[in-house]
Amino acid sequence: MPASTLKLELLFWDRKQIVEDIAKCIGLNDLNIISMEVKNQNGRTLVYIETQSGSNSPENKDIMESLEAIPDLIRITRITAMPSEIRKKRLELVLDSIRDGIIAIEKDRSVTFINPVAKKMYGWDSPDFTGKKITELPLENLDLMDCLKGKSFYKIKRNVITRTGRFQFFSNCIPITDSTGEVTGAIEVMRDMRQIKELADEVTSPSRFTFSDIIGTSEPIMDAISFAQKIAKSASVVSIRGESGTGKELFARAIHTESRRPGKFVAVNCAALPESLLESELFGYEKGTFTGAEKKGKQGLFEIADKGTLFLDEIADMPPGAQAKILRVIQEKSVRRIGGAAEIPVDTRIITATSRLIEEMIKDNLFREDLYYRINVLPIHVPPLKGRIGDITPLTDHFLARIAKQVGSIRKKLTPDALEKLRHHTWPGNVRELKNVIERGSIMSDKDTIDSRAIIFGHEIEERIRELKSPFQATEGKGTLKEQVGRFEKELIESALKRYPSIRKCAVALKISHTAMINKMKKYQITR
Repeated sequence: MPASTLKLELLFWDRKQIVEDIAKCIGLNDLNIISMEVKNQNGRTLVYIETQSGSNSPENKDIMESLEAIPDLIRITRITAMPSEIRKKRLELVLDSIRDGIIAIEKDRSVTFINPVAKKMYGWDSPDFTGKKITELPLENLDLMDCLKGKSFYKIKRNVITRTGRFQFFSNCIPITDSTGEVTGAIEVMRDMRQIKELADEVTSPSRFTFSDIIGTSEPIMDAISFAQKIAKSASVVSIRGESGTGKELFARAIHTESRRPGKFVAVNCAALPESLLESELFGYEKGTFTGAEKKGKQGLFEIADKGTLFLDEIADMPPGAQAKILRVIQEKSVRRIGGAAEIPVDTRIITATSRLIEEMIKDNLFREDLYYRINVLPIHVPPLKGRIGDITPLTDHFLARIAKQVGSIRKKLTPDALEKLRHHTWPGNVRELKNVIERGSIMSDKDTIDSRAIIFGHEIEERIRELKSPFQATEGKGTLKEQVGRFEKELIESALKRYPSIRKCAVALKISHTAMINKMKKYQITR
């Protein structure tokens, strides 16, 4: 006959030797005590006991009759779970429901608990690791082992890439001690960086960008992120290459944040400024250098970004004169203001970016070869969107959530046909184009969903806008271009006013100021 267990609750009037009497009775009935819990309260003693039957144990009713003979017993009751089991179950339910990953081990290194969040972070499929040694788990770090020696670790940054995606989190490892101070186990608590960022964004406007802001789990983008993280703390020049709209500046900002440099992140578009103005912006000038100059002179961006990062976007479009001066700054680590003689030392990390093929420009003598080798120390290639089609879904989810937050509305969803249309597009404008398409679709659709008709690419706006049903159905094309555009603009504003709760929300959705919205309503005689 297999061994059986019996769980009982016994209530006694308080006196000495109660536990001894119970143990004696248990022994006479050929039972083993698995666990016992004793609690004293208000002159009474409450005893919980779990026993296991032996080969000569009597029936349960006979065991209970034997226990009833113990003096000062008030009552005896069968129970289904010990108080410790109930507490453990409650604790597990709490730990399973929180958003942090948790791993706990005993002194012998055996795992006592892992919640689902921790399994997801590490990409583990095993239903249960309980009882296994921590060394048997597929872990790259074993800080929990050091915790068993009494050490503690706080805010350790982890980056784990699994087949289900990339997880970045902060880890705290803490030893567990008993009342005497002896270490009895250890626990690791992991907080997802996205959650931390979301919490921070609720309090302050986002000013620091991290690699967690880069949306996507495809292999090309993960490789780029992994390499960028690896070289972030280096002081070497970084060259970010990629098509327009792929997110090169986002990479630059994330590298700056990861570098922990105390200075500012300063960005300048080299293609947007003429040569004379670009040089004065980059290197600054002394007072009285030229007409219209500030009286006290001006710091250049290299000085402003001292101990920080200077991002030179579209460096391939930089004029030859400025190229030579940039090369000198990289070599000498100092700048000389326009009109000045003094060398000003700067500790500025340089990150460059371009969407052009610099190697071909060197052959055509449009870019200095010596500067190319100076800036191409750590190249990062940001993949185009057409090379990471699998990231379209998380990117669209991100953009739709942000739009909903901006205008205070319910987040819209893409229909399957809309998503399929997005996946078959070539994306010449990359992520920037996708963002514009999603914003356009969100405005065009007056439903909670966005279907394929509302997914309109830049080259087909004029052609497709007439195909949309009311309120976006255009007129038959009669009248001048200005008149037709006016009619469409009026219909667009009227549709937005139906979808959003206020004029201000409509203005945000349409990317215009509140004043401009009021003026257009007056122009087209639109009322709420």
